[in-house]
Amino acid sequence: MSGILRRGQVAVAATLFAVTGAVAYAQGPHGHHGRHGAQVEQVIAQVKDKLALNSSQQVMWDNAMASTKAARQAGRGERERLHAAMKAELAKPEPDLAAAAAIADQAQANGQALRNQVRGEWLNLYATFTPSQKQAVRDELATRMERFENFRAKMIERLGDRKG
Repeated sequence: MSGILRRGQVAVAATLFAVTGAVAYAQGPHGHHGRHGAQVEQVIAQVKDKLALNSSQQVMWDNAMASTKAARQAGRGERERLHAAMKAELAKPEPDLAAAAAIADQAQANGQALRNQVRGEWLNLYATFTPSQKQAVRDELATRMERFENFRAKMIERLGDRKG
């Protein structure tokens, strides 16, 4: 009987770990980080020295940076809240996986809403850029895409060698 109970606890722990990991992955600051494509704020920040922002753009930059930092902190808070909820469920003899999943889903939705809001601020800043400023961002995006494509090709080559 204790073996069955132990296996059940391990299964519950594994499920909760997977749910927690998925939310952390989805909210990760480095998507960073498991995201497709480059994050707008990362690309713009990478070329900030080349942009020569005017005063109104600098104000928008400062506001977008503050929002980015606040969203990152809120994401950490969500992950901590989720972790505490998962620990509380695991402490129960019969954890409620539906409740744990609902908490994880809400944390993920909150994180996505914050990411969309912050990305909107960065896109609004980008919309004020001159053609030369947009060219600097475009060049950085092209460089990143080329780097990603090269990495992907190397990984396919390596994995292809293992399969053969």
